[in-house]
Amino acid sequence: MDTGNSTVVTEFILLGLTQSQEAQILLFVLVSMFYLIILPGNVLIILTIRSDPGLNAPLYFFLGNLAFLDASYSFIVSPRMLVDFFSEKKVISYNCCITQLFFLHFLGVGEMFLLVIMAFDRYIAICRPLHYATVMSPRVCYALLLALWLGGFAHSIVQVAFILHLPFCGPNQLDNFFCDVPQVIKLACTDTFVVELLMVSNSGLLTLLCFLGLLASYAIILCRIKRHSSEGKSKAISTCTTHIIIVFLMFGPAIFIYTRPFRVFPADKVVALFHTVIFPLLNPVIYTLRNQEVKASMIKLLRQHRVF
Repeated sequence: MDTGNSTVVTEFILLGLTQSQEAQILLFVLVSMFYLIILPGNVLIILTIRSDPGLNAPLYFFLGNLAFLDASYSFIVSPRMLVDFFSEKKVISYNCCITQLFFLHFLGVGEMFLLVIMAFDRYIAICRPLHYATVMSPRVCYALLLALWLGGFAHSIVQVAFILHLPFCGPNQLDNFFCDVPQVIKLACTDTFVVELLMVSNSGLLTLLCFLGLLASYAIILCRIKRHSSEGKSKAISTCTTHIIIVFLMFGPAIFIYTRPFRVFPADKVVALFHTVIFPLLNPVIYTLRNQEVKASMIKLLRQHRVF
């Protein structure tokens, strides 16, 4: 495989979600509605956690960072997609494509690692309550947060490094509405079998292992909860159930996209739409509806500022 960067393609043409004008208008309205909920919802979670002294536990510290990651993630694909709905020719430069790909994986893997940290937090809180204050001290929480950012950066920079060493000489049409590894690799003017295997190992295997590890950890936690009758049992079960729902919603599409050979399937665009646009909305909605403390603090904050 030629690893020299002989790129001559300076831009990619995005084919988008659909060619139907009516469908594009409908999708524009729906995505705009999702986007207008994602940003205020996540910002409200962050403001609520920062303004309420009662929400100073590590769980809420990580929840605030999860909302920040979701809000940031929503800036990667959605704004450009909304503009492209009304563009006759959807063009993205090579450099912008690589940048979009980098931040997509940087923030996506960062969020994945954060869910692992949140599962670890719940395990210590429920299974080792006497050691919780020591294990999950503020210093440890910040160290874990730094580790997830460094882990996300390392993963993403490896993805970009592989792409930058591929030659692109045409065609330059991406059958998608944003730049991602599977579609970009297919346009390289060389045999990409080895690179695809490396990408599957880097993204797919990592995603699958984290998903299975999370399921195993929450299974252990739930079994431990059921064996003890305590006042906080229902609250612990509710919190773990919320986390499990988020895990399935995030990891399901990611596993579908990255753990298989990079072939085109009819459901690819629908899964990608859910993964990049709809999923960031579900985090604030699910956490707000299922977490009584956050919901009560949120209502209190809104009433203080006379929102309602």
